[in-house]
Amino acid sequence: MAFLDQIKQRRSIYSIGKNVELDQAEIEKIIKDAVKHSPSSFNSQTSRVVILFGQSHDTFWHIVRETLRDLVSADAFESTNSKINAFAAGYGTALFYEDQNVVKSMQEQFALYADNFPVWSEHSSAIAQFATWTALAEKNIGASLQHYNPIIDEEVAQTFEIPSHWKLRAQLVFGSIEAPAGEKTFMDDAERFKTFA
Repeated sequence: MAFLDQIKQRRSIYSIGKNVELDQAEIEKIIKDAVKHSPSSFNSQTSRVVILFGQSHDTFWHIVRETLRDLVSADAFESTNSKINAFAAGYGTALFYEDQNVVKSMQEQFALYADNFPVWSEHSSAIAQFATWTALAEKNIGASLQHYNPIIDEEVAQTFEIPSHWKLRAQLVFGSIEAPAGEKTFMDDAERFKTFA
């Protein structure tokens, strides 16, 4: 499949399940390869990923649910709980972190660009997330990117023994595609692009 076709195929899939044809080792390899080969400024390789399957995946979404239970009003929690149930129904979750020790080290090594390294770290994370999401979509695995950080960070770090210098940036939940994504709309190109020759 051509690269642009793969990008077009990648969508936010919210109806996911556990009926994935690939085994855990194959999915783990896809995620590792996608992150490993994603570019980063100065080849800093700041991205870190924690891959959760089975009970670990369930535990993660239990943490999210219970954290939100304490923060969301009782009358609004039913809707929130339904959303978390949909994510928990998936096959796995990839937690995307950025290693702040590396960011600080780069700031010290290249003081002229010190202010940029935290921004470039975010760029690296976004690229790794997009590459992973697209690679999974190419294998017919649906996913959606979630952002329950920072409210879950501390408990997740304790539960999965995450180093304190890793900063959680996003959660990519994935599984079998149980229902397709809705139609995607696009703003007018004239409002988004300029071309000069």
